[in-house]
Amino acid sequence: MVMRLRLSRHGWPQVVVFPAVVLTVMTLCPLAIGSLLPVWAVCLIEVILAVVLVWILAFFRDPYRLSPQDKNILLAPADGKITDIEMIKENEFIGGPAVKIGIFLSIFDAHINRAPCNVRVEKVTYKKGRYKNAADPRSSQVNESNDLELLRTDDPKDRLIVRQISGAIARRIVCTATAGQKLSGGEDFGMIKFGSRTELYLPARENVKPLVKPGDKVKAGLTIVARYEKCPD
Repeated sequence: MVMRLRLSRHGWPQVVVFPAVVLTVMTLCPLAIGSLLPVWAVCLIEVILAVVLVWILAFFRDPYRLSPQDKNILLAPADGKITDIEMIKENEFIGGPAVKIGIFLSIFDAHINRAPCNVRVEKVTYKKGRYKNAADPRSSQVNESNDLELLRTDDPKDRLIVRQISGAIARRIVCTATAGQKLSGGEDFGMIKFGSRTELYLPARENVKPLVKPGDKVKAGLTIVARYEKCPD
């Protein structure tokens, strides 16, 4: 079977420009410095550039995901590692106590963001900010971010928030979702380029049970991070 690397539509133009620049440098490098350095040094430079090229293409990968179809679950909105799970108050949209699940995306994770369940986008709010280390939960309060306020279209029709947060390396949040748009569980709506953080906010209630803990690795659209235990029929 032939495996093909699918690249994210959200990666343009970087997915064209960056590899083109690296390939150009790889081509010109032996011509420009081949007479100044030993052969092994030129070969080492070429290998390093080849690794960079592969990493760029891998960063913008869009892996195929077949998401579980279950109205009683919430899926991870991003690939990465769970860094924190805490109780907070979110009065502006959720309207009370909420559970925040923070996910840190390293530069080696796929950076596609996906809907946690079947939802309707109520509002999208972008906020300028700083670029602190996204592994720190405090970055949620000061970094550049983009909030998607979501309403579940299945019962219970809870309000959720997915927050995209730039990191120390990331400088570009991409979000194609718009108010009024419906997303199915696992459907992609954007990405954060070059290392970032994604948070999921859900109502804090007895019938909603988080299924992950700090340190767990999760996959967007695949890993179940919470479950409704007593949903109405």
